[in-house]
Amino acid sequence: RSGARPRPGGVTWPSRRPEEPVLLAELKPGRPQRYDWKSSCETWSVAFSPDGAWFAWSQGHCVVKLIPWPLEEAELNCKTSERKSHGGKAEARSRGVAKEKTLECGQIVWGLAFSAWPAAEAGETDLTCAVSLPCLILATGLNDGQIKVWEVQTGHLLFSLLGHQDVVRDLSFAPNGSLILVSASRDKTLRVWDLSRDGRSVQGWRQVQVLSGHVQWVYCCSISPDCSMLCSAAGEKSALLWSMRSYTLIRRLEGHQSSVVSCDFSPDSALLVTASYDACVIMWDPYTGEQLRTLRHVPLHSALDYSSEVHTSSLRSVCFSPEGLYLATVADDRLLRIWALELRSPVAFAPMTNGLCCMYFPHGGFIATGTRDGHVQFWTAPRVLSSLKHLCRKALRTFLTTYQVLALPIPRKLKEFLTYRTF
Repeated sequence: RSGARPRPGGVTWPSRRPEEPVLLAELKPGRPQRYDWKSSCETWSVAFSPDGAWFAWSQGHCVVKLIPWPLEEAELNCKTSERKSHGGKAEARSRGVAKEKTLECGQIVWGLAFSAWPAAEAGETDLTCAVSLPCLILATGLNDGQIKVWEVQTGHLLFSLLGHQDVVRDLSFAPNGSLILVSASRDKTLRVWDLSRDGRSVQGWRQVQVLSGHVQWVYCCSISPDCSMLCSAAGEKSALLWSMRSYTLIRRLEGHQSSVVSCDFSPDSALLVTASYDACVIMWDPYTGEQLRTLRHVPLHSALDYSSEVHTSSLRSVCFSPEGLYLATVADDRLLRIWALELRSPVAFAPMTNGLCCMYFPHGGFIATGTRDGHVQFWTAPRVLSSLKHLCRKALRTFLTTYQVLALPIPRKLKEFLTYRTF
């Protein structure tokens, strides 16, 4: 395009900064809000299935909506739409074989996670889902410590995982299709489950490991795309990095000045970001523990009229874009921010109220955000064509650790680029 200029890292953008995110649709719960504490209308978690065919929304009121993606054209054109539930039955609308479903969880839903593509699709098994789970499943973390596991295509409850003694705040499936699930809880532990195991005994044989090390509620857990590492964030100033091979603690990541509440790995596993109530996102090299850069959430007084009640220091969520060149953050200062990886200031903003979580669509172009009011919003996200340089770096870093890169007989500047020290 005319007026385009190359950015660091080989990304070509227009001479002006990327367009601000545009609100495409906002879905609201159809249920009226009750005022007893058990109703809990917050959307604490949203999730896209890895293939982008399903969207899950914990809309409050102990309900999860499973919605085929993309949304109907009418919903994307119309800014708001209400999803009504009738008598606890799953509302269905046809889109080929995919139908919208309502999952009645019976408890406040805090965490959601879709499984990766099941191993059965690679021809390893042809058993039915109820036996060995070669199907897309959704895990829901509940207020009473249960994890309920559902079959997405039918909306049927498959089984419950018991073990946690308090709220299951977050869930993360291993991306390799192994059906390894990690759960993070307010009981200050993480638990590792193997859903491919038979669970018909009294205790069930699905629980593999209990990870102890946090002294506060665990808010977030994230498994690296190469399935080698696990990061967990609790109400502490440090995040913990664990080995997914030995289930032992690798290191503490210390650098934040307040509670760490969210974390995410880059698509090539070479970077880790953590978000904290100290108004900062820190980008780490998970292999060395080095802090690569800090992104500070500075109030934008010119953009919004802040009230005295707003605590701008409270970051809620951070996530990487699918190609690994952008970050999205949600904070209590009523802004959704988009960051370019190589810059220390946001490249785009969107005003949003009471944001709690954010998640990129796996193929890019959209961001879903959940709010304290039980709403979910869908925003446009900057689309980028990755440079050949970045694609090569991403391909190499998918299977090379930082130490392996540093040992290569290549120029120092190339090593710095491959380890994200330069762009």
